[in-house]
Amino acid sequence: MIFSLTFGLLILMVLGVPISLALGISGLLGYIMNIGSVNAWLNAGIISQRMNYSLGNFLLISIPLFILAAKFMNSSGITKKIFGFANTSVGFLPGGLAHSNVFASLLFSGMSGSATSDAAGLGQIEVEAMVSHGYKPNFSAAVTASSSTIGPIFPPSVPLVIYSTISGLSVGRLFLGGIVPGILMTASLMIMIVIYALKHDVPRLEKPNFKTLASSFSQAFLPLMTPVILLGGIWSGVFTPTESATVAALYAFIISFFVYRDLSFKDIKTIFISTAKETASIGMVIAAAAFYGWVLARSGLTTQFANWLNSYTTNPTVYLFVLCGFFLVVGCFLEQIAAILIFCPVILPTSFSMGIDPIQLGLVIVLTMMIGLLTPPFGICLFIVKDYAKISFGEMVRSTIPFIIPLLLVLIMIILFPGLVLWLPSILY
Repeated sequence: MIFSLTFGLLILMVLGVPISLALGISGLLGYIMNIGSVNAWLNAGIISQRMNYSLGNFLLISIPLFILAAKFMNSSGITKKIFGFANTSVGFLPGGLAHSNVFASLLFSGMSGSATSDAAGLGQIEVEAMVSHGYKPNFSAAVTASSSTIGPIFPPSVPLVIYSTISGLSVGRLFLGGIVPGILMTASLMIMIVIYALKHDVPRLEKPNFKTLASSFSQAFLPLMTPVILLGGIWSGVFTPTESATVAALYAFIISFFVYRDLSFKDIKTIFISTAKETASIGMVIAAAAFYGWVLARSGLTTQFANWLNSYTTNPTVYLFVLCGFFLVVGCFLEQIAAILIFCPVILPTSFSMGIDPIQLGLVIVLTMMIGLLTPPFGICLFIVKDYAKISFGEMVRSTIPFIIPLLLVLIMIILFPGLVLWLPSILY
């Protein structure tokens, strides 16, 4: 049973089977081996019950709405305005457009909540702009892929919504906990870019005057207000974190359709269809992961894993470092949402018993999984961005490795200094 759940899953993913089907098939094989094939088919209704139950959480409503908001932004040219403001603001620093790339990802993360949305939407604009200004394609791709990981840390965040459904924590607290780490990720990547630029004489833009900066800011002002409205509304109690997703989608639609008038009715239809497809894909992963996780728990493997963690260390800091190593390996093979759904129910009780704050734990896990998006063999952001840069997967990996270092340093910082994560939630709640 354990063999089918572990090696069966890996074999299916290596063969290119979609993650939702791989989880479902390996989970079904483990289920049959656990209770016998005859009883399994007689009680097959429990499979649909487990999968359906996982989708009944009210918090999951926010996922398609955040996706919808990001698509409105991408389809209406708003992402170009955001990137334009980022160029004007920081493009004159050593590293030029690479800084704009990172800063734009921070700004866009306040609307998308997803690393893949950033890489797929803003990423193409960033890579094309850098290459056209004389930057090497592999450097442009590496900066774009690494900066896209800021999206799920700085609020809003789709993975943190998923974690909230498992832990029972307030989404608002988790969102606030991601602000400081998101800013630290931005700063660390920009420092790395300065070091690279000074060594390789990377071009930069001219320093803007006040008039140019003000004009660029005015064009991007309305999109930049999105995270302000969301966090302000959550903190003031005007709407809940889940309702904030509705506000984000509605606000993105209003400024795209009525203010900038870049959206047509045909575009809206395409956006809704695309959002529905992505939502269905994520829903399938959630449902399949819930069933897989239930079978995994029945196998006793999760209990053995929890017992091993308890016996290995009772030090909270060492425990978090062990978890990081584990999730870095898992992130190389398993999709982030599936990994959170499968392993967090096992990890949370042990973490609570050690006195680890669940907000800190959530940010540590999500940031670790984001770094996993940049690691082979299944780093999704690597595959998305390499196509824009027209480089090989090997070149993409080699170029991205140096930019993983600053992200790992931020991860170490939030483990050693929990206040970086807990400071804002403790003040505003």
